[in-house]
Amino acid sequence: MLDPILIGDFSRNNCVSICAFLVPANLLTTLLSLIFIVTKPSPIKLLTSVTIAILFAITLSLHVASWWIVGVIQAPTFILLALATVCISLNLWAIAESKQEESWLSKIVKRTLKVRFSS
Repeated sequence: MLDPILIGDFSRNNCVSICAFLVPANLLTTLLSLIFIVTKPSPIKLLTSVTIAILFAITLSLHVASWWIVGVIQAPTFILLALATVCISLNLWAIAESKQEESWLSKIVKRTLKVRFSS
C-alpha cells in the first residue's frame, strides 16, 4: 500500500530531480495545449495534452505540499505553486476555448503572420 510518509520523504529527498523534470514538463505540455488551440487538431489530441499537463501540475502541487507539511514555507514553494496554478488554469481555459468556432488566440496568430509575411 502507498505510505504518504514515504512518498513525502521521497519527494523531499529528490526535490532537484523532481523539479528539474516537472517544471519544463508543465511548461511544454501547457504550450502544446495552447498550440493545439490555434492549429485545431482532433479533440482527442487536445484532451490528451490537457490531461497530461494537468497531471504534471497536480503532481507539482503535491510536491510543494510535501514541503509545506514539514514546515518549509519559502519563495520557491510559492513560485512552484503559482506555476502549477497557471498551468492548470490555462489548460482548463484551453478546453473551454476549444468549443469556440475560432478562438481569439487563433485570430491574433493569423493577423501576426499575415502582417509579418506580407511586408
